[in-house]
Amino acid sequence: MRIIAGEFKRRNLFSVPGNTARPTTDYTRESLFSIIGDCEGKSFLDLYSGSGAVGLEALSRGASRSVFVEFSYNAIDTIKKNIELLGCRERSKIYRRKVNSYLAKAEEAYDIVFMDPPYEKGLVKLTLQELSESSALNDDTLIIIEHSVKEKIPLEWQDWIIQESKTKHSQLTFLTPGGKKNVESSEVL
Repeated sequence: MRIIAGEFKRRNLFSVPGNTARPTTDYTRESLFSIIGDCEGKSFLDLYSGSGAVGLEALSRGASRSVFVEFSYNAIDTIKKNIELLGCRERSKIYRRKVNSYLAKAEEAYDIVFMDPPYEKGLVKLTLQELSESSALNDDTLIIIEHSVKEKIPLEWQDWIIQESKTKHSQLTFLTPGGKKNVESSEVL
């Protein structure tokens, strides 16, 4: 696993030890960032962070800061090692919390929110509900969900979808409050 582009391009990252984490592949991260484009000056929230690779990629591509929310001790240790490896501590913040606990107390809105919950556990719906009720969103926040192709975005958020990208087993869904009417076609497509 490595950083694909930007300031930390080609730097290898530590992976979470064991087989409890399902890392976002280099291919999926490359697809994700080719769709969202520039992260310059944006705040990035990485939910279910794992190794932190997606939030670190955002920093490498110019995000002003990344906030990592993860509960696993092994994952937290890995995120810390990766932040130290890249020397980006001043632009990073880690919260060891359950995602629902973090969102219930979120005090600020983010420009981009990425979430990669464990597949097929009902967490896409639950996290979208908690996110939509939190202070982590504003009308322009871009939400990106990595999820199993078998797990569909619930009906109540279908209007928020602006783009989808699928592989054989996983899917990236891009949403924003208010959906396509809040996004100019050149911003995300």
